[in-house]
Order: sequence, then C-alpha cells, then structure tokens
Amino acid sequence: MKRLALLFVFILCVSTMSAQKKNEAYQLAIRKATNAIRIDGIVDEIDWEKSATATDFFMITPMDTSSAQVRTEVKMTYDDENLYLLAICYHALPGPYIVESLRRDFSFGKNDNFLLFMDTFDDMTNGFSFGANAAGAQWDGLMFEGGKVDLNWDNQWTSAVKNYEDKWIFEAAIPFKTIRYKNGITKWGINFSRLDLKTTEKSSWAPVPRQFPSAALAFSGSLVWDAPPKNAGANVSVIPYALGGVTKEYENETPTSHRGEVGLDVKVAVTSSLNLDLTVNPDFSQVDVDRQVTNLDRFELFFPERRQFFLENGDMFNNFGYNTIRPFFSRRIGLSAPIQFGARLSGKIDKNWRIAMMDMQTGAVDKDALPAQNFAVMALQRKVFARSNIGILVINKESLNYNPSEITSGPVYSEYNRNLGFEYNLASSNNRWTGKALFLKSFSPQKVEKDFTYAGNLQYASRKLMINGQYEYVGSGYTAEVGYVPRNNYIRTNPQASYLFFPKGKTLLSHGPRVATSIFFDPSFKQTDSETYMAYLLNFRNLSSLTLWVAHDYVKLLQPFDPTRSGKEMLAAGTEHSWNSFGGEFFSKPQSTFTYAFSWRSGGYYEDGTRQFFSSDIGYRVQPYVSLLFSSSYNDIRMPEPWGRNTFWLVGPRIDITFTNKIFWTTFLQYNEQLNNMNLNTRFQWRYRPASDLFIVYTDNYLPSTMSVKNHSLVVKFTYWWNI
Repeated sequence: MKRLALLFVFILCVSTMSAQKKNEAYQLAIRKATNAIRIDGIVDEIDWEKSATATDFFMITPMDTSSAQVRTEVKMTYDDENLYLLAICYHALPGPYIVESLRRDFSFGKNDNFLLFMDTFDDMTNGFSFGANAAGAQWDGLMFEGGKVDLNWDNQWTSAVKNYEDKWIFEAAIPFKTIRYKNGITKWGINFSRLDLKTTEKSSWAPVPRQFPSAALAFSGSLVWDAPPKNAGANVSVIPYALGGVTKEYENETPTSHRGEVGLDVKVAVTSSLNLDLTVNPDFSQVDVDRQVTNLDRFELFFPERRQFFLENGDMFNNFGYNTIRPFFSRRIGLSAPIQFGARLSGKIDKNWRIAMMDMQTGAVDKDALPAQNFAVMALQRKVFARSNIGILVINKESLNYNPSEITSGPVYSEYNRNLGFEYNLASSNNRWTGKALFLKSFSPQKVEKDFTYAGNLQYASRKLMINGQYEYVGSGYTAEVGYVPRNNYIRTNPQASYLFFPKGKTLLSHGPRVATSIFFDPSFKQTDSETYMAYLLNFRNLSSLTLWVAHDYVKLLQPFDPTRSGKEMLAAGTEHSWNSFGGEFFSKPQSTFTYAFSWRSGGYYEDGTRQFFSSDIGYRVQPYVSLLFSSSYNDIRMPEPWGRNTFWLVGPRIDITFTNKIFWTTFLQYNEQLNNMNLNTRFQWRYRPASDLFIVYTDNYLPSTMSVKNHSLVVKFTYWWNI
C-alpha cells in the first residue's frame, strides 16, 4: 500500500501540469443552414459555399513535422434536426482508391478513409466518431479514455460517397438525436483525420504528434457554433425485434426445437447528454461469433463485448481496472442464462460529472440448477485537472430466493458477490503522462481475509521514448464474479520501455528496441512467474512492419496444469519450469490487393519440452465488393511421456461479400483441432433503413474426423428503429 500511495502522490503532482488545450488556436466556425442539404456527395448547395473551410492539414505519418501533401477540405453546417459534414478528399497520385470492402466499421489502416472525431462536451475525454472509406462504407463509434474508439456502437445517421477523377467526396447527416452533447455550450472539441494509402500519408486538421492516434482528443481543435445547438427535444427511440429459429442437436438425439420470440429496446434521452436504455427479452443471436484461438494458457481467455445494449458509456464499467483486473465484465451477464429485462441510465450530468447505472435480471436455468439472478452496477466519475478523473464503482450480483446451505446435490452457487472500487485516472493535457491508481474490495457471505486488490501504473510517452511502470496486488480472498480476474493471491511488477529512431532514408520509417519484464510474486515476495521480453521493431515507409524478439520464461506452478489443455496428464503443483524462445511477426503493406501477415515462435516449453508455433493471415480483395481471408495457426508441442508430441491446427477461412454498403454476406469456417470441432457460420444482413436490419444466420458444428453434424441452427431476425 505504501508503494501505491507514493505512486498516487506522484500522479497527482503530474496532473497539475498545464491544463491549456494544446490546439486551442485551431477553430472552425459553424453556421446554421438556410436551405435543405441533400446527402448525395454532390456539392451544389449554397450553404456549402457559405460555410467556413478547414484545410491545410498537417502530416502525422510518415513525419509529423510538415504540412500534408494530400489536400483535404472540410465544411460543417447544421439545421434543427441534423449536423452536416462535407469532406473533399483530393488525390495526390493517380490510380484507384484502396479499400477492403463496403463493410461497416472497416479496419482503419487498410482503407483510404476520412474520419471525424467529436468531443461534444469539450472535456478532451469522451465523444463520437463518424466517417467513411473511399467506397462509401460507414464508420461510427463511441470515443472514451481520450482517444479510443469502440466500433461496436451503432446508431442512426446517413452518408454518401461520390468518386471523381481527382477526388472523392464524403457527405453525412448526423441527427442530434443520435449523439449526446452538453446543452448551452458553443464550443465542441473536433478534429478530422485522413488516411491516403497511395502516398502512405496520415494527416489531421489540428496537428497530432505521431506517437499518438489521430483520434487523440487532447489535440483536437474547436468547432465554434454561431449559437448553442438546441436541445434535440423529445428523443425516444423504440426498437422492437421479431425472431424465428430452428435448432437440431444430433449429439444428444433431441428433437428439433423451434423458437419464436419478440423483444423490445427503448432509448430515452433524459437530457441531451443523459440516456436511459430499457430492454425486455433481448436477443443477440445476430452478433458475430468470437474468433477462436488455441488456448495453451493456464488462465481464462478474454473475449470482448459485442452486444449493443452494453456499449454506450460502457467504458465506465468495463474499463475500470486493468486488462487482468476487471471488477466488471458485461459478458458475465446473459451468456449462461436468458436476460429477462434490464435498464441502464448513463451519460453526462454536466461537464465534470458522468454517471452510469445498470440493472439486469436473468432467468433461472433448470438444467444447471442456476437460480434467477440480479446484476446491479453503478459508476460515478468526476473530472479533475486537465483531463484526469476520479471514479467509484459499485457492483452487486445476487441470486434470488436462493440459499446455498439448503442445496444437498448438484452445483452450488453463491448467494451474492459485491465489489466496491475507487480509481484515479491520470491523463495530462499534452497526453504525455498517463496512469492509474486503483483500489477494489469484494464482499461475500463467507468472511475471508485479503479480499481486496490495489494497483497502479504511470506511463510517459514522447515522440521517441515510452516508459511504463506498473504494480499490482490481488489478495487471496478477492473475488469478482461479474468481473474478469483470472488469478489472485499475487504481487506483480511490470516495467517496460521502448525507443524509436527516425532515419532519413526512403525505406525505413522508424525502428527501435522494446524491453519488458513481468514478474509475479506470492504475498511473501517469493517469485512464481516471470517473462523477460526484448524486441526490435522495424516500421517501413510502405506501411509494412517487422518485429523480432527473444524471451525468457519461468513458471512455478501453483496448481496442477495440463500443458496441452487436451485432457492429458497434469504437471504437479510446485514444479518449476523455465525456457528460452525467439520469434517474430511481419505485416505486409495494406495497399496491395493481396496482403499477408505471419508470426512465428520457436523455443522451449514445460518439462524441458519444445514448442514451435506459426500463424498466418492471407487476404485477397476484389474491391470494393469481395474480401477473402485465410487464417491459420499451427502448434507443435514435444514433451516427454505421457504427453509426447501434440499438434494443433486452427484454420479459419472467411469470405465477406458486400453487395452495397447496406447489404452484407459473411461466411467463415473455423476448424479447431484442440477442441475437435469444426464450426460453420454464415450471416446475411440487410440494413433496409438506418439502424434497422434483417438478419439471417445459419450455424453448423461438425466432428472433423467423420464430418458428422453435431448441431445446426437457423435464425431469422427483424429489427426496426422507430423514432418517436
């Protein structure tokens, strides 16, 4: 605790650095339109002629010390209903644009694109992002933590892209009802980003240092309104769905089951910055399935949340803590039991205060003897200094009408589990200093010792140098049943550093070393795990990259472990293992229609064994309609008996066909040798109007050896977004 207290004091000192907004001088005036704006990619409205223009972009990469070579012009206007955006993206070199496909929320680095980043509270922390690639595929996401974008968020807006010989034009209408903003203010943070792959140039209107993403709100300019945007008025969205499905389980020889369900989501704008979400009998069968991995880790793997209901302002819940100390993880809700109903209130109270409250009710699952459960979460956040904040989180998971002491057979579940947490997040005004100080305590029916955790980190990032130090303590009695905390009863230190050189040649963009050490101790400071990692990174001007690394691992097993995770013999707790390894990864330039990436690893493994690993992603696109990707990985593990030699293939071909930017068809196959399963998933989506969809999803699972069907299912789902 003394170490954490010292770190907390230092973080507070750093927080008091200048709060002056870095790019305050970059201002774009916005005036109300006097005529209708037609979204067609054609600049023929008089209001566009009258609007102020943001131009003279600055280069971020290859170098951040000069003006952009590729010209971009941006204009904005508005009326009572919508915020309008016009971006004219000129070509600097001849040739067609470069895109993957027409799929929404495309990969940033693989598409010629234009993006808008809006800080609608002018707090340099939270906001919205909208944009498109050069073929017209839309991009929209929620911004959080000052520069991260969650692309799983989806909402109503319209856009059009039109291509010309010397440019492409992006035009968009974003309803005020779609975004959240603070009433009465006449200045929003704003920045525009352009990526042109033919010249390999990334640029922005307000300059952003190259070590930060173009989304970094600390470097946004200002959108200056001629009058405060008015309250969006009555803002209620009703989103019903109807679903029909059929499932057949061949392994259990059960009869075909049929589904017919209806459900409802309601979104109510309590204020222009505070939103109430309600859901009854939600279903998320249309959500993309997780991409499988071969699991050789001793602990549970993490998969991100994709369900729409949990996303808006979800950072207040899901980003509390660290990657492996998450007191709240929304995927714990509703994946093993049906959600009956739920409510969530989230957003800004004013410029300094944010709040998020959620209550979800799940039903009982008789076959697992799982009782009905309630999940209640509340987070409150207060901005301090330039961009930092203090937060509190309260979590309560409770089994309803359930007494574990009365259970005589079958699984036993906890009566309740609660967590209380405090967190300080540092983000300096120039984004160079970031950090966190955290304390969490859990509460359970049985009184246990050391039911708390504390952690802290501090990072400094300049153009060339990055240094980060992190310290964690997780007590033996700490539990987070609605969180993601894969291990407890440990102390961890994790220092790391990297440095970049910027040569003047035409081949390399930058190169430099990176070192990191992760050391785990038991509470008496006896080492149990460590990994020391040294790498050298080479970033090329054509946007390809190569990383080479060496590492040393040491593990003292705290519990029995099967190093193949395939049901074989367990290594005994207390045994010690160490090995050396080396490897690398390469990503080809994204400008080619044929792209590839691969990574490899060679070296030791448990029990003086060896492990060889190779993975690859090979892609080909027929732009903008077809994108093909073949992913594969191979593990070859050789150990003394009884394990012997074990090989695991994981193969996943995928095809994306985007007929238009509203009609998508995706099919992928996943063969997992470790799980002895082959999975086929195909999904058709028709966005027949903004945020309203028809989904058709078909799924099969097979036994690879005989290709006999384990199960299959077909779901048809229809959603409609209705604004009242």
